Amino acid sequence: MVEVTPFNGILYNPEKIINLADVATPPYDVISKDEQLSFHKKHPQNIIRLILGNETVNDNEKNNRYTRAAGFFNEWISKDILIQDRIPAFYITSLEFTVDGISIKRFGLIALVRLELFEKGVILPHEKTYSKIKSERLQLMKACRANFSPVFSLYSGKVDALNILKNKIHSRSPDSDFTDDKGHRHRLWKITDPDITKSISASFTDKILYIADGHHRYETALNYREWESKNNPQFSSDHPANFIMMYLCSMEDPGLIILPAHRLLTSVNDSNLLDFIQKASEYFDITAVEADKNEPEKTRSLFISSLRAEGATNKIGVLLKNSNSFYILSLKAGIMGKKYGNEFSETLMNLDVTVLTKLILMEILGIDQAGFDNEKLIAYSSSDKEAMENISSGRYDIAFILNPTKIEQVREIAGEGLIMPRKSTYFYPKVITGQVLNKLS
Repeated sequence: MVEVTPFNGILYNPEKIINLADVATPPYDVISKDEQLSFHKKHPQNIIRLILGNETVNDNEKNNRYTRAAGFFNEWISKDILIQDRIPAFYITSLEFTVDGISIKRFGLIALVRLELFEKGVILPHEKTYSKIKSERLQLMKACRANFSPVFSLYSGKVDALNILKNKIHSRSPDSDFTDDKGHRHRLWKITDPDITKSISASFTDKILYIADGHHRYETALNYREWESKNNPQFSSDHPANFIMMYLCSMEDPGLIILPAHRLLTSVNDSNLLDFIQKASEYFDITAVEADKNEPEKTRSLFISSLRAEGATNKIGVLLKNSNSFYILSLKAGIMGKKYGNEFSETLMNLDVTVLTKLILMEILGIDQAGFDNEKLIAYSSSDKEAMENISSGRYDIAFILNPTKIEQVREIAGEGLIMPRKSTYFYPKVITGQVLNKLS
């Protein structure tokens, strides 16, 4: 049973922070080094100081990015820069953005959700996590005793009270409203009516939640709960560490967008680049799109449209450094079953990202597990244009352009208790950090 409850959220004080765009950021894991520095310079109370503080050469056990985050957090609360709501609330948000020139709106509900082990089958993951990242997040959680960014989770089916509210809230002024640096508009409404909040909570009891984004945060919360239970004699089932702040979105929401997570490789030796297409031809039918130097954009457009063609399955685009061709690799029938039928279920085996990981990166290019953990070897991008420009500029050696994973595949794989390769999905946009925070003490 899923337990979804309202809570006393902590929000930036609108009397002291006039524009939330000055202090909000994306989640920590999609912030580049340059962006990290920029957010630090943008505003002295930017939430970057809590989620991704700067490191110094003098850092030690008593003075480091995590202890400094706790210091900022407590200071901002004491100075009423951050204020806690006195009445428990659900926080409904709307996010307006554009993709390929099309205006899109996505609704979400920020709430507390009782932590459950994955084995119980009520909250399910779909991707692998990194131990190092969980260790770092746990240090931050121990120091600050708070959730700064909500876990992005999905549910299927109707929540009647929520659907009614979506139609009504626009007649009411939002409690916060800002447009971020990317032009995305974020609005938030507090829902405190006890009858409505009870109805919303009741609607979730029979649902399954699928983690879309924030696997590290969720698993860190499980580890924090275990740590708290062992070190706190007063720990009980209603202790705040038993809950985590989540952003809940319907799988049927028309604004739920999944972008592909393209792979960009560096340090690929010249022989692998020269032999790649020949080696790939053993497993794939290959179509070349010759670059037109006079109309490069036209070539790129043709390449992407061919890759995204209706009904395209197990097609992977390839760009090689110093090559004038764009390649589309179409998997030959029966290859994956023959090589990996005893290793994967059919659902997982037919994912484009599984084909890429097992057949191309491991089999053809010989990348081992250490290579997959090396962020200097493999980078990711959700932008077709950015990925292609990184090859033409020579910054990376080879790019693999993917079609996005479908939401049905996420649900099916998570429901079977299976795990996708890392970075199989890129839910867009990420849930902004800074709208609501949650105290764990």
